[in-house]
Amino acid sequence: KTTGIYCRPICPARTPYRQNVTFFPTAAAAQEAGFRPCLRCRPETAPNVGAWRGTSNTVSRALALIEGGALDDGDVEALAERLGVGARQLRRLFQEHLGASPNAVAQTRRVLLAKQLIHDTRLPMAQVAMASGFNSLRRFNATFRSLYRRPPSALRRAKARPEPASTIVLTLAYKPPYDWDAMTGFLAARAIPGIELVEPWRYRRAFSLDNAPGSVEVVHEPDDRRLRVTVHARNIASLTGIVARVRRVFDLGADPEAIAAHLAKDETLAPLIAARPGLRLPGAWDGFEMAVRAIVGQQITIAGARHLLGKLAAAYGEPIGDGGLTHLFPRPERLAEADIAALGMPGARGRAIAALARVAAERPDLFERAESLERGIEKLTALPGIGEWTAQYIAMRLLREPDAFPHGDIGLLRAVAQDGARPKPLVLLARAEAWWPWRAYAAQHLWTEDFGARSKAKPAKERTHETMARRTRIADRDLADRL
Repeated sequence: KTTGIYCRPICPARTPYRQNVTFFPTAAAAQEAGFRPCLRCRPETAPNVGAWRGTSNTVSRALALIEGGALDDGDVEALAERLGVGARQLRRLFQEHLGASPNAVAQTRRVLLAKQLIHDTRLPMAQVAMASGFNSLRRFNATFRSLYRRPPSALRRAKARPEPASTIVLTLAYKPPYDWDAMTGFLAARAIPGIELVEPWRYRRAFSLDNAPGSVEVVHEPDDRRLRVTVHARNIASLTGIVARVRRVFDLGADPEAIAAHLAKDETLAPLIAARPGLRLPGAWDGFEMAVRAIVGQQITIAGARHLLGKLAAAYGEPIGDGGLTHLFPRPERLAEADIAALGMPGARGRAIAALARVAAERPDLFERAESLERGIEKLTALPGIGEWTAQYIAMRLLREPDAFPHGDIGLLRAVAQDGARPKPLVLLARAEAWWPWRAYAAQHLWTEDFGARSKAKPAKERTHETMARRTRIADRDLADRL
């Protein structure tokens, strides 16, 4: 209270007297109360984790939209309409759970991102303003002078030549623990050739955002509990959307301790969580891409789906050249009239993807979060080629629904089987009620366990001999039929 500064709990500065300190649930609440961010502990780099998560679906959905820039060009009334509530109700929920208004949350997001770019990059101030979501340089300067009592340029500690506006390097923090090996293993198994490159220490992918191509590289820095993100993009104004997607793919908003404490109450999940305490829920980069991935992967292996998606990208994706990244994922307009089945997939599945592409081309907001999980599943299952399982899977990875749960999945049923007897899907669904609101994380733990168990079931040599024997039997039967 004596300095007017708000800090992170881990700030290395001398701790003030208790009577001079007040606590706020969020940075936005502190700023709305008139405090300014600490220049030493840099609260803009703190993980975006809140204890309220899982208690208010409306606030969670609103924050996801705000993180993607919903209030950069729109207003609270339009945001509330997208969420299916009134503007007054939305403001009340934000005050209750975050201690700040939606506009204050959006403004804090802009300011903290801008401050991070000032510290971590050499971008010109005009580019910083544009990248962080400010509509004008004048408003950007006025906001910083009001909050920090100095111009933005005064926060840049060292003078250096500006970097190219097309390259930005910044860091995104997370709350530990983080199972990086499991995350990269999941992404590597499903990486589309030409679009994604996954190595143990980094993830790279090509993308198109706001009709501008680019690429992103993500490297884990475990000692600092953060990811280093390098963005190459022609349109710097799309940075907020890129950061939101990176956070979604790597599930940086998760609170692993809170999730683990809840799920570990189940005797089946407890040992799995103890074995992988930092397991995250891998997200998806793009809605249309995720839906196509899910449809292609129906009833075939992960490797088979990856192969078909690579052929799809090579045939219909826009070619690029970026260090091993060769194509962008095809646009909906490109696939709407394409003969996708000619690539080697069933005709019905190819027609379903083409039909989905036609709908996606007409409705850019097709894969936005709905006002509830149930409404989102209903919206997805109305689309061509998407059933209950596919909709739940898309809700988990794209819509970031922490309670989505594809209860009919064979891998989940295998993982909870007792004495070799798998439960019925409805029995599993009833049991999973106790896992609310983190059923999606429970599913990820069960999938990881099932995959590991099947991989260790038989030695590789034994599996190879069994496959050869099966092929020999098939060949012998075919020869007998011809004779």
